[in-house]
Amino acid sequence: MFDERNIGIGEAVEARKQKISGDDAWKLLAGASEIVVGRGKKYQVLTPSEENREEILRLCLGRTGNLRAPTLRIGDRLLVGFNDAMYSAYL
Repeated sequence: MFDERNIGIGEAVEARKQKISGDDAWKLLAGASEIVVGRGKKYQVLTPSEENREEILRLCLGRTGNLRAPTLRIGDRLLVGFNDAMYSAYL
């Protein structure tokens, strides 16, 4: 999908080697103006704030407590997880 749209990757991080969890994950998520989370066949758009911190962490962290992969930063928006419709809409 990235090649088809001529999208370059500025930085790639191997999620199995560099874990992002807890407060570090929240710092990354809270710094975005918008978080788009894909789960299964649906995705939802969230605006990070202290009021919805727990909900965002619940949706964005996997069973191990680490940030779900793939996570993409596009400008000040984060795409978390994989969903074809989400990628079509936001890439």
